[in-house]
Amino acid sequence: MRRRDFLTRSVSLFAVPLIASALPTRRYSARATGLVEQSGVIDMLGLLTLNWSLLNRWQQVPASFTENDFHKLRSSGINVFHPAVAFPDGSSYDITTGWFAKWNQFVARYPEYFVRVDSPNDLARARQQEKIGIILGMQDANHFRGIEDVDSFYGMGQRLTQLTYNTGNLLGDGCKVGQDRGLTAFGAGVIARMNSLGMAIDVSHCGQRTSLDAISASKKPVLITHSNCRALAAGVARCKPDEVIQAAARSGGVLGITAVRQFVRHGDPVTIEHVLDHFDHAVKLVGVEHVGVGSDFDLDAHPTYDIPGLNNADRIYALTDGLLRRGYSDANISLMLGGNFERALRQIWT
Repeated sequence: MRRRDFLTRSVSLFAVPLIASALPTRRYSARATGLVEQSGVIDMLGLLTLNWSLLNRWQQVPASFTENDFHKLRSSGINVFHPAVAFPDGSSYDITTGWFAKWNQFVARYPEYFVRVDSPNDLARARQQEKIGIILGMQDANHFRGIEDVDSFYGMGQRLTQLTYNTGNLLGDGCKVGQDRGLTAFGAGVIARMNSLGMAIDVSHCGQRTSLDAISASKKPVLITHSNCRALAAGVARCKPDEVIQAAARSGGVLGITAVRQFVRHGDPVTIEHVLDHFDHAVKLVGVEHVGVGSDFDLDAHPTYDIPGLNNADRIYALTDGLLRRGYSDANISLMLGGNFERALRQIWT
């Protein structure tokens, strides 16, 4: 069953997701380990689990999420997760309302483990208190029926939304639409209200024209939370052309590099080195200050989905060692691990 379909059918049962996966068992350089521990690592599209049965159990049975589950999350090296999903049109308003209600219930139930990230200060608070920060967001804005809905969902804790998923909605078109009509008048109104409230705009799945229109319309940084460089993955609609990456960077935004294999390159093998090539390309294109991490999966291994070396719970350490091999300084790696997204979110949320 597809992620989106399962969530649509099951959300009324949920009480909110989390993750189980292996503890770090590999050896990484002391420099990489220190960098991860010292940095505020933000995965700007980090699913807490793709095991929907486990997710369902955690959400329905309060005691089913244990200290061991929390320790597995913490040992990943990731401080803040943004576990956004998308729901189909038609019922998206009601389903999304329920989704956020379950998240809020879950975070409130486990204050010793989690912090809902509502403001820039919460990013630092989660790190200082050694808790997991949760950014509530969505991978579609199809739950916005009118401008007033932006305010309603902001009140529920939503701090980020993609404007579209792969197809079109009232705001614009996604990357799988044959002819992208661009940002609509309603989309422009939503962006203005998001800017005013302090809700982050994400164009990861948007079509090229809709992405460029949105970036032009926004007075605040626009994010690409989880995508890659189309220059290295020609023909992959979900990857961004250089023009869009550059426009987002000029706005102050950040590109989160994903390690989903089909977004990295065509054919096999696909290795961690190919992922690092996307970091290199983006850094050369827009500067290290506009590149980050958006894995687009959980901490478990999915052989048809992920990449050897990055398919374990402590993959952020492997990625850090890889960036060190590519010659990046400690300061620049720390920016890519989370500093850049934190800077952009501070600008957006204030």
